[in-house]
Amino acid sequence: MSASLYIIGVSKLKARGHRWPVTNTLSFFVLGLGSFAWVQFGFLGTYSADLRLAFTTRIALLLFAVPLLVNLGKPLALLQISSGLNGQRRLKRVLASRPVRIISNAILAPILALTIFMLFITPISAQWRVNPTAQALTTVLTPMLGLILVLPFASQAKHRTSLFITAEFILAFVELMLDAIPGVVMSINNVVLDGARRVAAGLPSWAPLPLHDQHLAGNLLWGIAELSDVPILVALFIRWSRQDKREAKKIDDLTDEEMDALLAEHLKGPRR
Repeated sequence: MSASLYIIGVSKLKARGHRWPVTNTLSFFVLGLGSFAWVQFGFLGTYSADLRLAFTTRIALLLFAVPLLVNLGKPLALLQISSGLNGQRRLKRVLASRPVRIISNAILAPILALTIFMLFITPISAQWRVNPTAQALTTVLTPMLGLILVLPFASQAKHRTSLFITAEFILAFVELMLDAIPGVVMSINNVVLDGARRVAAGLPSWAPLPLHDQHLAGNLLWGIAELSDVPILVALFIRWSRQDKREAKKIDDLTDEEMDALLAEHLKGPRR
């Protein structure tokens, strides 16, 4: 469906005489949808129900890597351009709504990842892993959740103050360390945490035993969880730098009289 919507958007632009960059289209299909196909139909998708390392890695990549690669094709920008004036107004209202402003906060993504990854050290993950309905819902909902987090975050940079962005950066850095907890617990624990000790029938001879499988899954999850926060920190730094330049320019553009009035107004503020 996403591929069809993307093609429809490109076709609308072409009908209006506009040209959508080929690099964006290739990025969307080759990197974005290609990564989804690789995760879902390759080793990770095939053994997701049987191996913890395949299951946890698949979830982590569907939540972070696939949405980031899809976003390289700029689907939100394509939607904005191809929607017409009425569609652009509706989209702006959606992006400016309170729910979108909340989920575009750079702190939410690491917290959400931590919440999901903590389930991997509970018996819930075993039921989640072997339930066909849960697996099907995971395939659809996890990338959608990742896109909801990625797309608004990429479009809301200009609405934050430098102080707010600094607070986001500090809290996101704290989450960078917290996200490692589930992977570390799985890696160093010598008890099978999800309680599913039985090796699934029909697995190849190279398949690891349950405890070793858990250790491998923990190592991979640890690395992915740390790497997934790096783009957020980099984006926050770029966002802060741009916002700081805008605020500095506003101050530089003030006349001496305006600066004196602003200073006097500040000094007249409430004192404790």
